Amino acid sequence: MANSLRQAWSEGRPAFGMWIMMPGPAFGVELVSAARPDYVCIDCQHGLADLGALVPMLAAAEAAGSTPLVRVPRNDPADIGRVLDAGARGIVVPLVNDASEAARAARACRYPPEGDRSYGPARASVVLGTTDPRALSREVVCLVMVEKREGLENVEEIAATDGVDGIYVGPADLALSLGLAPTLDVVEPAHAEAVARVKDACKNRGIAAGIHTASAEVSRRHARAGFDMITAGTDSTLLAEAARARLDAVRGESAPTEG
Repeated sequence: MANSLRQAWSEGRPAFGMWIMMPGPAFGVELVSAARPDYVCIDCQHGLADLGALVPMLAAAEAAGSTPLVRVPRNDPADIGRVLDAGARGIVVPLVNDASEAARAARACRYPPEGDRSYGPARASVVLGTTDPRALSREVVCLVMVEKREGLENVEEIAATDGVDGIYVGPADLALSLGLAPTLDVVEPAHAEAVARVKDACKNRGIAAGIHTASAEVSRRHARAGFDMITAGTDSTLLAEAARARLDAVRGESAPTEG
């Protein structure tokens, strides 16, 4: 299966994706992937999936035609390698604050001589149809997250790190680090300036700029601003919003009338 994230970038259009917080069954991933996002990212940092739940979730995304990514819990080569061996097509690495941390993430995604990944692609070789280390290294999308003030201050060096395919903004943590309330809706001037700095650093280095959002309006705004990768929603949030909206509508219709 073609990597639809890389395909979108090669065509010069933003890739729109969805975020997965809830663990299996894989049916949830199938439902989200059936909407044909360019990618789905399974969150193993704040989400609830472990490695046992992860493999069928990756398979469900692939079967529906979406490129599966995984946010790993930490910038640890062992965590990154296990998820890639399980068949993730890309990795999102949280809390990357300088070029050395970015290089650690990138090298964990690549086999020698470009990196340090231990060879044992297991399911990845089946999914990608190759055991060639060079081909496997080329396929992986390495995304690092800038979500702290320190990372923002070093973002130009992070963007220049070999092997990093893009920087993914965590707006809520970035806002917190700037002394603002955590939010995905970038409206405060200092917050907007920080997000723009990350995007510009990516553009100057020819790598992808990604960002997490929670609404269609904000997603469209970031697409117009030039972001290359935009997560448009999260499964748990969408489910909660839909449930509230349905119950509010039902309760409104069934409320007793006066007289």
